[in-house]
Amino acid sequence: MEGAMHHRAGERRRKLAAAVLGRDPRPAPRSPEETEPFDVVSGELLDVSPHLIILETADGEQRRLVIAPWATAWRGGTVAPADLPAGARIVVRALRGGTVAEHIWADITRITGVIREVGGRRDLTVELDCGPHRRERSIVVPYRSSGRIRVRHPKLEPGYLFDAIGLLDQGTSLAHLPATSQPPYRATAVPPSQVTYGGSETGISGTAVWADLTDLPGFAEAGVTEGVAYPMLEREETGCGDAGVSCAGLPYLALGSLLRVRNVCDGRADTLPIVACGCLAGRFCDRCLECGTSPRGRIVELTASSYVALGGDLTKGCFNARVGLG
Repeated sequence: MEGAMHHRAGERRRKLAAAVLGRDPRPAPRSPEETEPFDVVSGELLDVSPHLIILETADGEQRRLVIAPWATAWRGGTVAPADLPAGARIVVRALRGGTVAEHIWADITRITGVIREVGGRRDLTVELDCGPHRRERSIVVPYRSSGRIRVRHPKLEPGYLFDAIGLLDQGTSLAHLPATSQPPYRATAVPPSQVTYGGSETGISGTAVWADLTDLPGFAEAGVTEGVAYPMLEREETGCGDAGVSCAGLPYLALGSLLRVRNVCDGRADTLPIVACGCLAGRFCDRCLECGTSPRGRIVELTASSYVALGGDLTKGCFNARVGLG
């Protein structure tokens, strides 16, 4: 329950700070150039037909959604929504108040970490250090996907970063798509920030990505589906010895702080709490190439639901973002 405890403590700290400073603890109102997030429904698939999908959410609610005629689905590749298997873990981008399924991702996972060991000749087994909260993870790069992965991850060697989109299949994480081009430096040699946050800026631009944050200990039990992981947190507060590293020039913030996250590609924005340490995100000094080129550096990792709500496609892995205090 460690993750849930951090989340509750951060929420309490935010409310107390607002009371002391005389601030409104509620999120800031949406500006005219911002649009509302998509509705997102996630949970376990109970049943599906060509026209209807039924799932159970984390809090035990049963949801029925009509499948739009143009709806698409992904499970290791593009599939017909009606072919998704019962029991799959799904994320649905929905319309009309969450009643119409427009896009469905099933059993999708993101595999991000520091390479510890690589084995195998055809199907590769990669052992990853995914940080102090996500611990170690063993994944498989199937031979049919290894060409795509190696083109953008040429150094499958211990000490280098790895980031891929994959499929959870019967407990095995299969890497299918590279989520980014592998940084050329080792994980311990992150380039220093060229910009220092001065405190007067209204926001910081960079890359927003998604991660399986709800897999952190305690988060599923607490029903947390929205929020962000942020690199620049105090190590003592989070128990994360790898925190406080970023090439994006981010300010230090506390767990529970509210961030206003805006997808600059389509204007969708939302105010989200910092729910976890983004120590791995801070080690990627890369760019996102969606609708232009972002400045270097990952500034937030969003939960899958928050990422989809802001217009992100889970198979693409990033969008250009601007963040500010919420």
